[in-house]
Amino acid sequence: MTPGARISAAIGLLERLDAADAPPADKLLADWARNNRYAGAKDKSAIAGMVYGTLRRRGQIDWWLSRCQGGAPTARARILIWLQLGQGQQLTDMDGAFTGDRFDPPPLTGAEKRVAVELASQRGFELDCQPLSAAANVPDFLSDELTSLYGDTAAVQLSAHGEEAPVDLRVNTLKGDRKTAAERLAAEGVEAVSTPYSPIGLRLRERRPLTGTAVFKDGLIEPQDEGSQLAALMVEAKPGMKVVDFCAGAGGKTLALGAAMENTGRIVACDVSEARLTRAGQRLKRAGVFMVERRHLSSERDKWVKRRAARFDGGFDRVLVDAPCSGSGTWRRNPDQKWKLTREGLDEVMAKQAAVLDSAARLVAPGGRLIYVTCSILPSENEAQVAAFLSQNPSFFTHPAADVWKEAVAGSPYPGDTENPFLRLTPKDHDTDGFFVAILGRKLG
Repeated sequence: MTPGARISAAIGLLERLDAADAPPADKLLADWARNNRYAGAKDKSAIAGMVYGTLRRRGQIDWWLSRCQGGAPTARARILIWLQLGQGQQLTDMDGAFTGDRFDPPPLTGAEKRVAVELASQRGFELDCQPLSAAANVPDFLSDELTSLYGDTAAVQLSAHGEEAPVDLRVNTLKGDRKTAAERLAAEGVEAVSTPYSPIGLRLRERRPLTGTAVFKDGLIEPQDEGSQLAALMVEAKPGMKVVDFCAGAGGKTLALGAAMENTGRIVACDVSEARLTRAGQRLKRAGVFMVERRHLSSERDKWVKRRAARFDGGFDRVLVDAPCSGSGTWRRNPDQKWKLTREGLDEVMAKQAAVLDSAARLVAPGGRLIYVTCSILPSENEAQVAAFLSQNPSFFTHPAADVWKEAVAGSPYPGDTENPFLRLTPKDHDTDGFFVAILGRKLG
């Protein structure tokens, strides 16, 4: 593909991502690659680089477009800013790619050339006068909440969300240990090192495809961010326990719980998506986890929850609520999703979180624990939700996360603030996705 054809493809993909019904960026790019087999590996890499680069810097790009009076922030306008400030291209470089010939994008307009001239002396995207929403590349309506959370370090903390996330793997301890997994990966040409906090985690030195490797097919490894691994470990699920994974999705944490329980006891993996539970079944089989019952729920108020709660007074030792959330902790992986987030959408998600917590709590046995987890950095989805739940459910109390860590992840350094009863993980401080973990105990009386 010519440079211009690559740019045209990137513009088309960004336009598609702006649609309300757009799939996630990674799926869209995978589908494009599958449907355009003429594109070589370098073409796909260049196109993905432009798409993700533009998405990660979109707040600053739109700010520069506004400052330079560059018109509406279209996919084409954003790509032009990315090429200049992100890739260091000159006006002559862009003129040579925007020819209008065959698959190249149409020639630059006079207004586009004027913006390029205005930016010619600018090196990089940053400028001191940028507001937080631009400097940190986040939706403007979140600025106040994020400033309240991070204070003067907000821009630095949030800038880490613009970096590429590492590839982490969880070692399936039902089939081997971390040393064995690393050695088997190395034998297949994949180099991995131990994760700093998770005792069952590996991190690839460079991004590599894994689904074709024997170590993956045998179920010894499973892709899972280290933060997600730690959240599952903090459930402190033990062999013989009865556990519910209330929002199991495709089963990532269910797999981790099954391994921690050494395939003994019982796990009920619940979700409102039958398709996700089907995928979970495939993963459970590969991992050799056989003590999981998959249960499709019509909603968080499904009749099964009511029957189970009424008959057994909950009866489960651990109930994990990996709650639906904004996904703000995963912006490194899914930068497109931040630009789809709205105030109204966030309010809807928060209402769902409260409903899910309230319903799942009925399944917790006296003396058991309710573990509330989000992949969000927003206090409104985390501390505020827990505070509201505790105010309405006096039979529950907070287990300090640092104390639970000592038992659940013995021998690994605690990544959180010991003065904070909850565990918070961030890309900047821990090089994980953003995660929040609250452990809530149910009183015996």
